[in-house]
Amino acid sequence: MNDWIKTDIVVIGSGIAGLTFALESARLGMKVVILTKNETRESNTNYAQGGIAAVVTDNDSFDLHVKDTLVAGAGLCDKSAVECIVHQAPEAIAWLIEQGTNFSKTHDKALEVGREGGHSRHRIVHAKDLTGREIERALTDAVSSHPLITTIEHAIALDLSFTSGVECTGITAFIPHEHRLLSVTAKATMLATGGCGQVYAHTTNPSIATGDGYAIAARAGAELKNMEFVQFHPTSLYHPNAHSFLISEAVRGFGCELKRRDGSTFMEEYHPLGSLAPRDIVARAIVREMRLSGDTSMFLDCTAHDEDTLRAHFPTIFEECLRWGIDISKEMIPVVPAAHYECGGIVTDLHARTSIKRLYACGEVACTGVHGANRLASNSLLEAVVFAKAAAQDVIHLPEVTSGIVLHESNFSTQKGALTTSIVHLLKQEIQEVMWKNVGIVRHTQELEFAQNRLLAMADEIEYLYRHNELTLELIEVRNMTQTALLIASGAASRTENCGLHFNVNLW
Repeated sequence: MNDWIKTDIVVIGSGIAGLTFALESARLGMKVVILTKNETRESNTNYAQGGIAAVVTDNDSFDLHVKDTLVAGAGLCDKSAVECIVHQAPEAIAWLIEQGTNFSKTHDKALEVGREGGHSRHRIVHAKDLTGREIERALTDAVSSHPLITTIEHAIALDLSFTSGVECTGITAFIPHEHRLLSVTAKATMLATGGCGQVYAHTTNPSIATGDGYAIAARAGAELKNMEFVQFHPTSLYHPNAHSFLISEAVRGFGCELKRRDGSTFMEEYHPLGSLAPRDIVARAIVREMRLSGDTSMFLDCTAHDEDTLRAHFPTIFEECLRWGIDISKEMIPVVPAAHYECGGIVTDLHARTSIKRLYACGEVACTGVHGANRLASNSLLEAVVFAKAAAQDVIHLPEVTSGIVLHESNFSTQKGALTTSIVHLLKQEIQEVMWKNVGIVRHTQELEFAQNRLLAMADEIEYLYRHNELTLELIEVRNMTQTALLIASGAASRTENCGLHFNVNLW
């Protein structure tokens, strides 16, 4: 069964980028359909703790925010894109407040700002340590009450549809629990699918972050770049039985220090900013210190602050650590790096336009040039709002699709057998292990070549399984994971100099 919907705009993804674009498009009078493969609020945005970087105090300036971003990006940032988001940051904050976002305030009702790694000033607007969740709450509430926006949950995008020429005309999706296909035709398609942390064995990302948007765009022939620049967050909670829970950079901005097991600090040996150095430097330093000491983690020391203070500023982090037997007011937090953010992606301009007509991309899945070779903390939510709003202003001018539409041909069939879940799970595990061991924080040429060759073979194997077995959510995801992992490994193998997040010891 293949259902068909026609609308003005179709959005794939329900994080800050997709919801902002949907709300702004609807405000301009366009009908919007949002497809999300889980519940609406289950997105990477929902897990973002830190906040949004914005110049909102008198002792800060746009020039300083731009400079900090360019320095973190290791020379590969697009300065015009950086200036675009920095100058529009105060307006983005005001827009989010208008949508109902409740940011933390000082006693005199001003926005409370924190500081994070790589920032020269306190400029992180936040909602305690649940900024992403608060933004997601506000935006989903606004979307659910808007008469021009329809949200379809538990629908995973398969591939783009096109005119008989070269214009994108929508998307075909699969609804697993109903075992049916859905084709959505629109004058503009927005990929706001988030990141791809699940291609690694250890990640701060939720289970939905399987790189769907990158793979969909690549199969359609869109231009992608800088996929090798995967940011590993330096501080995720290390516990043998715990998942990779993020310990926000704002904790270090609050004065907590990275230390060895014996309590000695080490980051001053690697960077003048110490524990507040850019993420790529901190992550590599932790890996090196672990290798030198033989320890399974380094440690984040918050014990200079009392329990009441830590609970007030970082309630979620305090409770999560306590759940694993760690009272962070009395003992250090064991931390290790984990895959966190993809700085590359689908190439877009300042209006979120891709290399394919009528196809837009925004948020983590896009590569605007803002992040260069290493993202500055708390610039990502800002980037998503600014370019999503710009995209809405652009699509309003698009004419309706008039030429013939060629819908995506899927392998959907009720006659095919289904792969067992265990087989797909094993394939997923292999992708994650290949990437973690060979395309991680510190890389080697031989390991990159091995990963590239293995992933090429796996991509062929999984494509065969995809074509000859019944569609399932898990099979669709593992196909996308393999293709996205291959984009990362190939980019890393082809880069001939160390830069930012890409560090190959053979190029040292």
